[in-house]
Amino acid sequence: MNDSYDVVIVGGGPGGYVAAVRSVQLGMKTVVVERERLGGVCLNWGCIPTKALLESARLLDEMRRADEFGLVCRNPEPDWKAVVKRSRAAAARMTKGVEFLLKKKHVEVTEGTASFETPTRIEVTGKDGKQEIDAKNVILATGAAPRPLPGLEPDGQRIITYREALVLPEVPPRLLIIGAGAIGVEFAYLFSVMGSRVTPVEMMENVLPNEDAEVSRLVERKFRKRGIAVHTSSRVSGVDRDRDPWLYTIEGPNRSEELQAEVCLVAVGVQADIEGLGMEKVGLTLDGGFLQVDDHMRTNVPGVWAIGDCTGPPLLAHAASHEGICAIETIAGLQHPGVNRDNVPACTYCHPQVASVGLTEQQAREAGHKVKVGKAFFLANGRAVAGGETDGLVKFVVDGEDDRVLGVHIVGPGAPELIGEVVLGRELEATARRFATTIHAHPTLSEALMEAAGAASGEGIHTL
Repeated sequence: MNDSYDVVIVGGGPGGYVAAVRSVQLGMKTVVVERERLGGVCLNWGCIPTKALLESARLLDEMRRADEFGLVCRNPEPDWKAVVKRSRAAAARMTKGVEFLLKKKHVEVTEGTASFETPTRIEVTGKDGKQEIDAKNVILATGAAPRPLPGLEPDGQRIITYREALVLPEVPPRLLIIGAGAIGVEFAYLFSVMGSRVTPVEMMENVLPNEDAEVSRLVERKFRKRGIAVHTSSRVSGVDRDRDPWLYTIEGPNRSEELQAEVCLVAVGVQADIEGLGMEKVGLTLDGGFLQVDDHMRTNVPGVWAIGDCTGPPLLAHAASHEGICAIETIAGLQHPGVNRDNVPACTYCHPQVASVGLTEQQAREAGHKVKVGKAFFLANGRAVAGGETDGLVKFVVDGEDDRVLGVHIVGPGAPELIGEVVLGRELEATARRFATTIHAHPTLSEALMEAAGAASGEGIHTL
C-alpha cells in the first residue's frame, strides 16, 4: 500500500497530535503514525498520571493538617492501590479524549513503527504488516526515553524508572532516588507523603539545579523538614547486591555513607527516542544526542522537521505543542515568528510547588545585566495566610536599565497557575512597572506578582 500525504507526523504525543490538528485546520492531508498509544509519554506515563498521584499526596498532606483549620480528621492513611488506580483512570480518560479529538478533526491515525526509506518516504511496520507512506513533509515527534545510568540499569523491580514508579504494587519502605531534578523531587514528595523513607541524591549543588538557587534552597529546606534525606553534590558510587535490601554507597563532598533501599528510582534525565528511525538513510544531524533544529523546527534535511523532547531541552509538553504549531504553520507558508525558548515556563509539582520563566538571578548577572531583584513572600499574602500555605515567595529579576523582566521565579502555593501571567506579560514586553501598576484582585495569590514587581524598584507596598 502506498499513500501520499502533505504531512506525516511520527508520534502522537502533545507535540504530534497538536501539530496534526493544526495541519488539518490549514487544509493539509495529514496522518499520525503512533507505535503505542496516542497522548505519548505525557498523557500515559508522564504529566497526567504523575499529577494525579501528586494530587492524592497533596490532599493527604492537607488532611493530616486538618486540625490547623479547626477540623477533625483522625489518622488518614493512603490506599496506594486505589491511588494508582485513580491515576491510571485519569491517564486513560485523557488518552481517549485525544482519540476522540483526532477523530472529530478528521486526522488519520496509523498504528505502527515508522522508519525512513528516503526523506520523503516512510515505512510503517504494524500488526497487519508493512506499508509505505509518501510525504511532502515529515515531522518527527518521537519524544524521549529515560537515560540509563551505567551500573544501575533498570530491572523493573529493584532499580526502576519513572514508568515503573507510577504503578508500583506497593509503597517501598525505603526509596533511593538518583537525580533531584523535576522528576526526582516530584517522586520524592509523593512517596514521602505515602510513607516511604526517601533519599534523593543529586550531583549538582542544589536540588532542582535548573531553578534559581534561592528557590532550590527553599525546596531543600522544606524537604529536610519533612524528613526527606537530601544529598547534594553527591553520587551513588556502588551497590552491593548481596545484601537484602541492596546496599548503596553514596559519595558526598566530605564523606561517604551506605544505605539500604528496597527500590532505587533512576531519574537522571532522558535521551531522544530515535532508535530504529533509520536516520542514517537520510543523514539527520544530532546535537548532544538530540535532533538538531532551527527556531522553526527544521532539521538539516529539507522536508524533515522535528519537535518536542527528541530535539532536547526544555523537554516540556507545552513546548512540544507550541513547536508543533510552529512547524505546521511554517510548512503552510504562514509567517510564524519561531519558537522563543527564553519564554517557556517550567513547573514542578512537589510541595511547595515551583514555577519559573526566563533567567535566574545568577544567569542574569553572568550575562552582564545590571540586575534589580524584587521579592514578595507568601507569608504576607492574605490569600496564602487564609489557605494556610505561607511558605515561599515570588522573585522578579529585572534589568535595572530598561525595566525588562528578565526572569520570574515562584515557589509556593499555586506557582504553576501564576506563571502564566508572567509568560503573557513577557510576550507583550511588559515592564516590571506594568506588572506592579496593574490591578490584581484581592485577596489572591496573584497579588504577590504585583508586590514583587513593585519591590524591584523599591515601590512594593507590603514588602519590607
